Amino acid sequence: MKIGILATGITPDELLDDFGSYADMLRELLLPEIADVSFETYDVRDGVFPVAASDCDAWLITGSKSSAYEDLPWIHRLKALIRQIWESQRPMVGICFGHQIVAEALGGRVEQSANGWGVGLHRYQMVGPWQQSAGVPAALTLNAFHRDQVVVKPEAAEVVASSEFCPYAVLAYGDRILTIQAHPEFSLAYEYLLIALRKGQAIPDEDAEQGLATLRQARDSTDSAAVAAWLARFLTRSP
Repeated sequence: MKIGILATGITPDELLDDFGSYADMLRELLLPEIADVSFETYDVRDGVFPVAASDCDAWLITGSKSSAYEDLPWIHRLKALIRQIWESQRPMVGICFGHQIVAEALGGRVEQSANGWGVGLHRYQMVGPWQQSAGVPAALTLNAFHRDQVVVKPEAAEVVASSEFCPYAVLAYGDRILTIQAHPEFSLAYEYLLIALRKGQAIPDEDAEQGLATLRQARDSTDSAAVAAWLARFLTRSP
């Protein structure tokens, strides 16, 4: 199968050589889980878009430093493409910014959260029957890095996982779209360096220190591997 990656942002220059781009991270996350797959990356932030939703069998949207509510030509164009993919019934997964822009495109609303920045390891509780069908732990521990949140979910969206900090942490739109606010593609090392890099600049010192503390205390890995298997099943529509 062919998966299209809609790249909406890039890793900071200071970390790019060691960790690769966000598109690279998603490829590395999913490659072990999907047989006979190829990826094509579209740098939509630079105006590189697919011709049609049918160009790929499934779609991924990466994270970004941009906000889903910004009045930018590429963001409006991406929202239109998301609606086309939704109508085409091809599976799609959105991560962080991808989670937010899918919600905006399909009738929800994203804002800067009154809770401030969410960085470091966050824990999300699976809701309803999703934990059993997804094959993941009842509570997921994943790296987070965001200030914007979905504050109004689209009518078509169902809450899959939630936390006190982020009530709409994972949303599903039937069996066609699955979006996650957190970053299953981020390693603990990358998350730590990213927070340290942005501390006192984009992220207030107090918020950054709270996030770094969760990483210093981490004894085990995140639940990224279980989420990767879940996303792979979703994208390939395997039972």
